[in-house]
Amino acid sequence: MPDKFTEDVVALLPALKRFALSLCRRGDLADDLVQITAERAFRARDRFDPATQLQPWLFRILRNAWIDTLRRDATRGEVVDIHESPQPDPVDSAAQTDDRLTLNAVRRAMEELPNDQRQVLHLVCIEGLSYAETAATLDIPQGTVMSRLSRARLALAKSVGIDRDPSR
Repeated sequence: MPDKFTEDVVALLPALKRFALSLCRRGDLADDLVQITAERAFRARDRFDPATQLQPWLFRILRNAWIDTLRRDATRGEVVDIHESPQPDPVDSAAQTDDRLTLNAVRRAMEELPNDQRQVLHLVCIEGLSYAETAATLDIPQGTVMSRLSRARLALAKSVGIDRDPSR
């Protein structure tokens, strides 16, 4: 019978997957990172303080797993999956096409952001974490979160052609 901790971890799996995808940009690797995160969380559940938020704790575990993966892969070299290919889009309306093009432009612009800015942008804007939770997850000061988020938003707006200058 599942307990509260298990239920809460399972409920956060989609958010973990989104964060993992924002870090690695590969579905298969994101799945692996989520699995590693869940395994580590269950092994360390006795060290989790129930008085704190579970989501930032899990995000921190996932980020650490990602860093471990980067370090391991740095010595291995590039691995390419020859079976991974884009799937064709179904025919859709002009509005859906415009939305998809905008989303793709934003996605490409996010990929061009420095990793530290992309992580903060994802945690705050996509996952809805507070500045304090994001700071705790990334182990940085809250002011740094606000600074990185501001720079990320400006760079993203510039990249997709949105004028953020209020004087115009």
